[in-house]
Amino acid sequence: MRKRTLQLIEANETMQQVLALLLSVKGIAEASAIQLMGELLVLPEDMKAKQWVAMAGLDPKHHQSGSSINKKARISKVGNRYLRQALYMPALSAARHDKHVNGYYRHLIEKRGLKKIQAICAVMRKLLHAVHAMLKQQKPFDNTRFFDLSGTIA
Repeated sequence: MRKRTLQLIEANETMQQVLALLLSVKGIAEASAIQLMGELLVLPEDMKAKQWVAMAGLDPKHHQSGSSINKKARISKVGNRYLRQALYMPALSAARHDKHVNGYYRHLIEKRGLKKIQAICAVMRKLLHAVHAMLKQQKPFDNTRFFDLSGTIA
């Protein structure tokens, strides 16, 4: 199926450009790129990055009721679970192999006190924002804009 999908992508110049942009992200390989393309390219073009995040169910959901119930925010999970699944492994891989994404991941754990899965969800959300910007501006992934390492010790 992957070969056939790649053949279909090669036949369309726009799809080739989108695939090349997605592959510019360290952590997104062919399988993940194809999966992301299937979920993202069907969305309306005028959607904003925040709407993509909400569509993926990666937006925070707060639970409060009066003064007695005040739970921590969690991801809403109201949205496309396939998009969340398509972002999970690339976020893990990018957090391990890209120094800027890793810096952001470590910052979330060490400075903000998040658990590892919460940090991965935050990386997924930020990665989705980056993909949105890449597709809108037709520019490859710039990892230096993902997180500034100048304030951290390597």
